[in-house]
Amino acid sequence: MKSKILHTNINVLDLERSLAFYVKALGLHETRRKDREGYTLSFISDDAEGYEIELTCLSDRKEPYDLGDNETHIAFQVEDFDASHKLHGEMGCICYENLQLGVYFIEDPDGYWLEIVPKR
Repeated sequence: MKSKILHTNINVLDLERSLAFYVKALGLHETRRKDREGYTLSFISDDAEGYEIELTCLSDRKEPYDLGDNETHIAFQVEDFDASHKLHGEMGCICYENLQLGVYFIEDPDGYWLEIVPKR
């Protein structure tokens, strides 16, 4: 059986704040939005492979999500690692660096970790 990964869902408290972060930090853009009673879905993508991240904002949710040990992450390959690192440093969102592996992680407004990998 063959399958294709379509999207990954993460829940966010402030959709516009999260969307602005993903646009600035990773160059993603909103591909579509679904406003429903009680929640809004925003799909963001880089358009490279059709894979999307689905940002879900529940209108009645006010407290941060419990991410547990936060051992999951989404990885992004960047064209210019040094420029990305500089931008993320200026944004104050770098939360962990592994210089031996040549990668680092940034944290989005809701505490999700995103791995930044250089193009090799």
